[in-house]
Amino acid sequence: MKFFQTFDIAASGMSAEQFRMNVISENIANANTSKTEAGTPYQRQVAMVSPQMKAEFESDFATASFDIDLNKDPVKFHGGGVKVQGIEKDQSDYRWVYDPGNPNAEKDGPHKGYVAMPNVNIIQEMTTMIQASRAFEANATTVESAKAMAMKALEIGKG
Repeated sequence: MKFFQTFDIAASGMSAEQFRMNVISENIANANTSKTEAGTPYQRQVAMVSPQMKAEFESDFATASFDIDLNKDPVKFHGGGVKVQGIEKDQSDYRWVYDPGNPNAEKDGPHKGYVAMPNVNIIQEMTTMIQASRAFEANATTVESAKAMAMKALEIGKG
């Protein structure tokens, strides 16, 4: 693996986690939005992130030999970080709250007297936010460690 590729992979992870945190923040901000411009409750959104160069990595990993032989070239794994694919709407049903006096309450049908509220669960969103924050921190630690190794490598050349 090329040395600077470590920075690229960690940066792609940090960028993806920042994007996830922005989407989660929007979900939390709209947790009580019962009517959007479209006339429907806000629908929870989910950031879609996928690995880059996944097939190459899996192929290299599957054929790798873990018996160390110093006379052979090391196996080169191709990792490419992650890429944000976009945002998808969570298709789960709305949260129904009984409030017959609300002007947004259903007038008839199985949900008569209920108001459709967003399908956002604050606890789930906060848990996902913590996961994204920790993943961002892990990538930042990777960058700092790689930077420290580079500095040590430069010091070896001085002596």
